[in-house]
Amino acid sequence: MDMANSATHHQSDSKRKKVELSQDAVVSIDRISNLSDSLICHILSFLPTKEAVVTSILSNRWKTLWTLVPKIDLENNRFQKIPVSLTHIVYRVLALHRAPLLRNFSLTSYSPCHPFHLDTWIHTVIGRKVQQLRLQFHSKKLVKLPRTVFTCKTIVILELIGDIVLDPPSKFQFPSLKILCLCEIAYKSEDSFSNLLSGCPVLEDLRVKLREELDGATNLKITVPTLKRLGIEFIPGYPKPHDYKFEIYSPALENFRFCGDLGNLVFIEKLTKVVDAEVGIYAGHWVLENGLHYGARIFKLVRELNCSKFLSICPGQKECLCFDSIYPSMYQNLVRLEFGVNLSNWHVLKALLLVAPNLKVLVLDKNDYDEEDNRLCCIGRLDGSGCLSLLTAFSFNGYEELEHEVEFVKYVLNEARLLNAMTIKIYDKRFKESLLQRLSMFPRQSTKCVITVE
Repeated sequence: MDMANSATHHQSDSKRKKVELSQDAVVSIDRISNLSDSLICHILSFLPTKEAVVTSILSNRWKTLWTLVPKIDLENNRFQKIPVSLTHIVYRVLALHRAPLLRNFSLTSYSPCHPFHLDTWIHTVIGRKVQQLRLQFHSKKLVKLPRTVFTCKTIVILELIGDIVLDPPSKFQFPSLKILCLCEIAYKSEDSFSNLLSGCPVLEDLRVKLREELDGATNLKITVPTLKRLGIEFIPGYPKPHDYKFEIYSPALENFRFCGDLGNLVFIEKLTKVVDAEVGIYAGHWVLENGLHYGARIFKLVRELNCSKFLSICPGQKECLCFDSIYPSMYQNLVRLEFGVNLSNWHVLKALLLVAPNLKVLVLDKNDYDEEDNRLCCIGRLDGSGCLSLLTAFSFNGYEELEHEVEFVKYVLNEARLLNAMTIKIYDKRFKESLLQRLSMFPRQSTKCVITVE
C-alpha cells in the first residue's frame, strides 16, 4: 500500500513539474509578447530585411511588424535561393513598407540594375524622408547615380560603393549631409567630385577610396571648411600607376587617414587642429623599378601632421631610402606613436623620436622583412639622450631578437626613466621564458618597469 502511495505521489510530482515547466515556457513567450511594437521593431532593425521578414511566420501579430521597421536592407545574394528577381523584391518591399519615416535604405546588387527602376526606388525612399542611403553595385557594368538623389534634403549619411558613376548637377545641396563615403566609384569628370562636395555645407566626415582604372580623376580638390574627419585610400593600377593630386582645404580637420600609393597631397592651410592621424604607404615594386623614389612625399605628409597628438605611420619598405635629413618640425603634441618598422626605415623612426619630446607611448609593428633587404638595415647609432624621458609604455609586435632590434630595446630601457611597461610580442611562444630572462638582464633606468613577453 505504501509502495502504491509512493508511486502515486511520484506521478503527481512529475505532472506538477511538467505543468510548472509548461507555465515557465508560457511566461517566456509572454515576455516577448508583452514587448511593445516599437521595441520589437527596434530589435528587428538590427537584422537584414530578409531575416526580418522571416519573423512574420511566428504569429498573426508578427506578420506585419517587419513593415514598421524604419530600415530596409536588401542584397540579391541573400535571395539566391528564391526564384524571384531583386527588382521584384525591392518593389514588393517598398509597397508593403508602412513605417512613416525610413531612416535607412541599403541596396546591394551583384547584377545589372535598370536606371528606371533605381530612379523609382530612390524617389520612393526620398518621399519617406530617408536619412541614411547606401547603394552598392558590383555588376561589371557602371550604373549612373540618378539625379533624383540630389533632391534629398533629409539625408545625413550617403554611401556609394562599386560600379556607380557620379555626375552631380552643377547646383544642388545636401543641407543635412554629415557623412559621405565614396568607395571605388567612377566620376564623370574631375569636376564631378568638386561639385558634389560644394553641395555639402555641413559635411563632417569624408571617406574616399580611389580605384585608378575606374575613377577617371587624377586631380581632385577637397574644399570643405566644416570637415573634421578625412580618410583617403588609393589603389594603384598596374603595371605602373598614374600620378594623382589632392588639394585639401579643411582647416577644421581633427582626424586624418591615408592608405595606399601616395600621390601629391597638398594642404592649402596648416593642419593645426589634427589630433589623430594615420598614414600607411603600400607602394609596389614599380617604385624602385621606375626610379620613382617618393620618400620626399612621405616626409612632406608626415611634417604636415606635426600637430597630431596620436600618430600611426607605416612608411613602407624601400620608399624611405632617400631620406637624408632630420624633420624640420617639432612634434610637441605627440604623446602616442605607432610605427611600422622594417629593415629600411629604422632611421626614420630614430629621427622622429628626436623631435617628439613629450612622447608617452611607443608601439612598434614589424612588417615582414624581405631577405633581399637585409643589407638595407640602416638604424645607425642611437643617440639623443633624453628624447624618451617621458615614455611610460613601449610595445614591440613581431620581435625576433635581431641585432638591431636588441639594440633598440636596450636603448629604450636605458633612456626611458619613467617607463612602467614594456611588452614584447613574439611569433614562437616556446621561447617566451628564455627571452624574458635575457631581457631582464638588460640595464634599465626605471625601477618600476615591468617587462612582459607574449
